[in-house]
Order: sequence, then structure tokens, then C-alpha cells
Amino acid sequence: MANYLTFDVNDVEPEFGAPPADRVLAGDPQFTTWNLEEADGGLYSGIWEASPGKWRIVYEEWEYFSVLSGYSIVTEDGGDVVHLRAGDRMILKPGFKGTWEVIETTRKDYVIRL
Repeated sequence: MANYLTFDVNDVEPEFGAPPADRVLAGDPQFTTWNLEEADGGLYSGIWEASPGKWRIVYEEWEYFSVLSGYSIVTEDGGDVVHLRAGDRMILKPGFKGTWEVIETTRKDYVIRL
């Protein structure tokens, strides 16, 4: 068994979803997620894409991501506004609360640790 993983997202069955209705602030955001790996210890990685809209986010997990395409705005409650475009990277830590607004359909790759 190899200790590495290569993938083609076209070979991965996507999952579809949306933020809970009570968190949606604008639009009708829809998610597509390609889960690539689930490792021991609550570690997950994959690719996520969202269509335009705005919703509240509350993080109980730690997440690193890199934006692959699109344009989004992440705003922490009482804090800074962060504009995210292709090539931008961010870490959201447990306890982060705020909003995610997708201006242009956004795709990111991510690593999450529960």
C-alpha cells in the first residue's frame, strides 16, 4: 500500500449540500464537495465549491484552505473583512464566528482537523 494519494477530482463522487436555512443571509448558496481523504484522528481533506450567497459560519474545527478560483468575503464578527481570490490562503480556528459571502462561485481545497 502506498503512503501517498493522487487523485483526479473527476473520478471522485461529489456530495451536494447547502448551509442550514436559518443561517442563510442572502441568495441561495449551494455546495459541492469532493471528499478526498479521511485520516485517523479526525483529519479530512478535499475540494469544496460554493455558488453565490451569504451565510453565517461557526467553526468548531480547525481548517486550512487555499482558494483555487472565484471571489469570496469572510468576515469575523466584530473583526476584519477578508477578501479571498485565487491563490489566497487562510486558517480558520475553532471559535471563529462570522459570515462567508460568495460573490463569484468559489472553489477551495481544504484540510480540516476536528
